[in-house]
Amino acid sequence: MRKIKLLIEYDGTAYHGWQVQADKTTIQGLIEERILKITGEQSSVLGASRTDAGVHALGQVAVFRTESRLDAGTIKRALNAVLPRDIRVLDASEVDDSFHPRADAIKKTYFYIITNQRNSSVFFYRYSWLVPQKLELNSIIEAAYTLIGRYDFSSFMGTGSDVKDFVREIYSLNVEKLGSIDFMTASLKGDFIKISIEANGFLRHMVRNIVGTLVETGRGSIPAEKMQDILISHDRRLAGKNAPPNGLFLERIIY
Repeated sequence: MRKIKLLIEYDGTAYHGWQVQADKTTIQGLIEERILKITGEQSSVLGASRTDAGVHALGQVAVFRTESRLDAGTIKRALNAVLPRDIRVLDASEVDDSFHPRADAIKKTYFYIITNQRNSSVFFYRYSWLVPQKLELNSIIEAAYTLIGRYDFSSFMGTGSDVKDFVREIYSLNVEKLGSIDFMTASLKGDFIKISIEANGFLRHMVRNIVGTLVETGRGSIPAEKMQDILISHDRRLAGKNAPPNGLFLERIIY
């Protein structure tokens, strides 16, 4: 039995997240269906990150086992021929059976795009959070710095998680203001904020809850100096609302 590793990108707009759900269309579910079509085998696809409904990925990693004699390059081409156009396999390779896409991951990086203006280009509604109120960038940066380090992040964990260990380590949390974003061959002007976060792992909704809290800080609803209190309280009710999924991208996973 061989193990095939896939590097995948997808636009999550039309899907109910990565993980298979009954009666809902998911990324994992579609890939498993297409593998069955190609190999004739019912294969379970294990992803490195269980992205939420509407969240996008530039570098999701997943594996599946197969007895098929098709080489990895042929599997990549065959999957891309039968998958929807908003899901693409960027690379496929055969790996050792001991490789585990979650347990072996050293770092994961996400970024979140905020369009900080009243109106947006039509091309950003699917890929950013439109926040019309002017945000105070320095307050957001001050609050974000508080979260760098190894902590119990249960204050930023969504409901429905079954994990027992709430400790994660954030290695970097960068906030930058952008005056334009390149799209195709055009440079689209505007007021954008990009929040990039790299950690050894994330709790359910952790990135979106952190972003939502940082936006409340930028609005002046949550003072930057209160972020430490929120963090050590382990009380989700004290943090800000869950940011919408469409601005969130899984950027890369490092092994």
